[in-house]
Amino acid sequence: MDINKLLGRKLTLRDLVDILKSQNRLSAEDAAELFSNVDSSKNHSPIEQLAALRLADKQNSERTLDSATIAELLARVSGQHHFHIDPLKVDVASITSVMSYEFAQQHQILALEVTPTEVIIGSSEPFIDDWESGLRHVLRKEIKRAVVSPEDIRRYTVEFYNLARSVNSAATDRKGQTESKVTNMEQLLELGRKGSHDANDKHIVNIVDWLLQYAFDQRASDIHLEPRRDQGVLRFRIDGVLHAVYQFPVQVAMAVLSRIKILGRMNVAEKRKPQDGRLKTKSLEGNEVELRLSTMPTAFGEKLVMRVFDPDVLLKPFSELGLIQDDFKRWNQMTSENSGIVFVTGPTGSGKTTTLYSTLKALATPEVNVCTIEDPIEMVEPAFNQMQVQHNIDLTFASGVRSLLRQDPDIIMVGEIRDLETAEIAIEAALTGHLVLSTLHTNDAPTAVTRLQELGIPPYLIKATVLGVMAQRLVRRLCPHCKTSQPLDEGAWERLTRPWRAGVPTETYGPVGCLECRDTGYLGREGIYEVMPMSESLKEFVHEQTDLSQLRAQAYKEGMRSLRISGAQKVARGITTIEEVMRVAPLN
Repeated sequence: MDINKLLGRKLTLRDLVDILKSQNRLSAEDAAELFSNVDSSKNHSPIEQLAALRLADKQNSERTLDSATIAELLARVSGQHHFHIDPLKVDVASITSVMSYEFAQQHQILALEVTPTEVIIGSSEPFIDDWESGLRHVLRKEIKRAVVSPEDIRRYTVEFYNLARSVNSAATDRKGQTESKVTNMEQLLELGRKGSHDANDKHIVNIVDWLLQYAFDQRASDIHLEPRRDQGVLRFRIDGVLHAVYQFPVQVAMAVLSRIKILGRMNVAEKRKPQDGRLKTKSLEGNEVELRLSTMPTAFGEKLVMRVFDPDVLLKPFSELGLIQDDFKRWNQMTSENSGIVFVTGPTGSGKTTTLYSTLKALATPEVNVCTIEDPIEMVEPAFNQMQVQHNIDLTFASGVRSLLRQDPDIIMVGEIRDLETAEIAIEAALTGHLVLSTLHTNDAPTAVTRLQELGIPPYLIKATVLGVMAQRLVRRLCPHCKTSQPLDEGAWERLTRPWRAGVPTETYGPVGCLECRDTGYLGREGIYEVMPMSESLKEFVHEQTDLSQLRAQAYKEGMRSLRISGAQKVARGITTIEEVMRVAPLN
């Protein structure tokens, strides 16, 4: 096909079909039938009309000709770059300053990246260039063209310009205003300057709405709003790694924080001490999402962290948690007992809450009464009776469990055992015929036993009540779209599995990076587990002078796999990498 004939005009559906046929990407049969199947009632571009038919890609039967595939092909044919917009990597403030919203809408283009010498401009019409010379003259920079799917151009043009407009308007409204800086240790000389920050300002409302929805779209588990000397920094934690997202003017950041505190029913006037709150909202798909809010005073003002509790994540079926067959059986045996106590251990963010909620959800049949005491309630679940710790009225874990024992419970979940009093009342509940689930902060499963002894629980009570312990961590999963086979690093494998000498896998995989995983090579997370049932033979090693190394060695003899061996199994199955397991799993 002669590409020169397309220069200077918009693509038609016929043009697109001819290009796909010339590149051997569309079969003659599909080409002959598609015109009768196209829905012309919707005002969509030819790319979207063709993508909606989900036709097979002739060169790859496993793929369809979607918008991204067509855009990538057009980029190659036109000699331009293909660009998939990753909002986390776009500097919204700089790209929206390149051209006005009206100009971008008129020509259906969007600036994607700005450097001192050039600007990358995205468009879904690679052969139209009537806007180029004028823009190059105004910007005095070189313009590099990129092909972007029309859906991305339409969506992100609106999103980016709306956000930039809200931030600029909010900053302009507050120009010259500075809130009392008592909490900013570097600006005590400005105490006399006062100003107001209306957290209900429509611009601030728009920014907060965007911030939350953006976090849900990006699968963020935590949202950080951090004050700096001259600006506020927004960061998202995705798959366990923090990503910088946006930088707000300091006044806007303070107003955004105030808005979120209002929504979380926190004391907006109190900025000197930490506060906790919670917020429930809905994603665009209509799913309820809960957020746990926590503020902390820092040198430059209040820092806010919002932990996102998505029901789809917190209540995962066990098949998606990553428990391998033998460990799954052991965990089921431990949690199917009528009485006793089961512990889940690991550091903050290791997935303990997800494991407990998923377990309780499976156990919460109409025949049993499931009660929880949490600090705070991570997610409201109708199948449980949940109570929250409130220190201001002396409702602690210990007093809460005492109250729950009078509520005719069958299963009790204690959010965390932090002290002797809570441990004693949880043990008492287990002794009196209840199944108790709780968490401890220890590095591995055997250490939970010595941790209970350090708290003051005598060995005979541990042997009488503890059914078992499961330690866990979360490792990042290799992106299924781009992971690639790689030769095994035998030295690294030996370090990972030492001293167990696990069988060497025939094949391992490594990260590459693609559009789906934002070039990280990883997409999502999965658990690795160390499950230790308290067998009769293992209880013999629990006494006044418990030797942790002997206890651990006996647990290994009885079939317990260490966290590193659990991780090694995931490496052998192509789920994750040796480096990722060694990053999160301790060496015992």
